[in-house]
Amino acid sequence: MTGNPFTRFSNDDVRSLIEHYPLAWVQARSGDPLDASLLPLVGVYDADGTLVELIGHLARSNPLCAAWAVDPVATVLFRGPQAYVSPQYAERRNWGPTWNYAQLAISCEIRLDDAQTEPSLDVLTDLVEAGRPAPWRKEELAERYPGLLSAIIGFRAPVVELRGKFKLGQDERDDTLRAILRNMPDEEVRDWMTRFNIDRL
Repeated sequence: MTGNPFTRFSNDDVRSLIEHYPLAWVQARSGDPLDASLLPLVGVYDADGTLVELIGHLARSNPLCAAWAVDPVATVLFRGPQAYVSPQYAERRNWGPTWNYAQLAISCEIRLDDAQTEPSLDVLTDLVEAGRPAPWRKEELAERYPGLLSAIIGFRAPVVELRGKFKLGQDERDDTLRAILRNMPDEEVRDWMTRFNIDRL
């Protein structure tokens, strides 16, 4: 197979990265680049598993809201697992150190919507509270909830373009890859390296 091995990935890889690393940098196309914000986002997928939309919310006072009122387009950057890879891990002193990582860059339209505010909180809460012995519920905020809700606004963000890079050892010799997996202390990076090289292990 030809081409860049780091840019070959599946819909499942995209979904797994977003679900496990939902806090993303979000930047408006117009406005001050330094107004970029970290926002937790939830993916929406079609019947084939393709990411079609992101759901999120932000404070009404966030400068992104004003920027999107003028130009409702954003770039969303998800950073997945990452770790420095030392020659010590490769067990080769003549091997150059590197960094392994996974990333997604997504261009989206932004649709701010008051009616989307509460549903955006609900889907995020369902995601991050899943599996806990006693999942938190919004009702526990009682009379504080309406005031907190009024300070934020939800949005839906249909995906215009998605690019990914999963640099996880696909270009290493088999023996070097196995050495890195033996020695890499970061469990998440080991798991993702295994995922992307399973046919060689």
